[in-house]
Amino acid sequence: MSRNHPDVVEALPQVPVDTPGAPPACRGRLVETARLQWRVADGGDPADLAQRFLAAHGVPTDDLARPARHTPDGVCGAALFLSAAAGAHTIGAPPGAPSPAPALPDLAVVVYHHTDRPPTRRPTPDRWWLGDWQDSWSAAEHAAAVDAVRAAIGRGDVYQVNLVGHAAAPYAGDPRPALARLAALPGARYGGTLTGAGWAVGCASPETLVALEHGRLVTRPIKGTRPATPAGRRELLASAKERAEHVMIVDLERNDLARVARTGSVRVDELFAVRRWCDLWQAESTVSAAPADGLGLADLLRAVSPGGSVTGAPKHAALAHLAALEPVGRGAGMGALGWIGPGRLDLGLTIRTAAADAHRLHLWAGGGITWGSDPAAEVAEAAAKAAPVRALLAAG
Repeated sequence: MSRNHPDVVEALPQVPVDTPGAPPACRGRLVETARLQWRVADGGDPADLAQRFLAAHGVPTDDLARPARHTPDGVCGAALFLSAAAGAHTIGAPPGAPSPAPALPDLAVVVYHHTDRPPTRRPTPDRWWLGDWQDSWSAAEHAAAVDAVRAAIGRGDVYQVNLVGHAAAPYAGDPRPALARLAALPGARYGGTLTGAGWAVGCASPETLVALEHGRLVTRPIKGTRPATPAGRRELLASAKERAEHVMIVDLERNDLARVARTGSVRVDELFAVRRWCDLWQAESTVSAAPADGLGLADLLRAVSPGGSVTGAPKHAALAHLAALEPVGRGAGMGALGWIGPGRLDLGLTIRTAAADAHRLHLWAGGGITWGSDPAAEVAEAAAKAAPVRALLAAG
């Protein structure tokens, strides 16, 4: 692949499809027919590349207020993955440290048609082994980064920053069945996988980055976590710190959507609803807006990426601090993964997400830091978010 051009592959072999957001009735009869892969080092704007590639392959996204209709014999739609680094790149913000999994693209768009001959599922591998996880920073280094964010808040640089850590583990066998298991985690609204040559991503995310529902753009930021016990639920609902952190991100998401919405149409449909993901309670809100006439996919991606709940406020300032503090890049974590098709747009935020390259599994987890954050509690919260994913990946 040249430095200045994305990798475009046509007519790839049929593989089973379980991409998050794909139409359930179509999953058993989809065949991949075109693929675009891009990395930040290739140059250009990934949002524009994605919109143009989709249009060239029968998925026009130049006016989301008037989406194209689905035709039974045409293109069903496309999987779309956009990394956090690509999202930062689209808005001119620092992309952060290099990814620990450089085999993964920063943008992948995979187009699917219907087929009358569904792909044959691969046999279950005979052996799966996962080694010990190695964190990219120690608990002490993570806590020191929390203190650095608190100092930045004290100076007035930022209001909130979402710090994310990384861990990797060696493996033997086919990683794809292990990654596919993540979709079974309770609350995994965006459970599914996306694969390519030498890489794979598995997602158990509960969070909507952006969707088009009944003619409205919808985002559902999650911020605020406690153990899924009756006492944990009461504590989350009563926490002034968690509520303030959450409301800051809701305001950020309102502003993000307002950039691409019909004037006066942005509203908060639900605020600080407590829902369960695995053994954790999480606070979730719903923000929606009517898309502006002529809103294209590229402008929408630039407005919402990287997601506010995994960056901070103000977004550009938070991204600058993240680039300075996080020791490795976010890779497949904290980006977007989902489905775009005629009349359908549903992208999840890649939290609770793991990825494989040829030698290691990778996992990212973190949390939002405010002035009221306790470093030890923040380290423990990140570990709690990663624990169910690690456990399921290790299962034989």
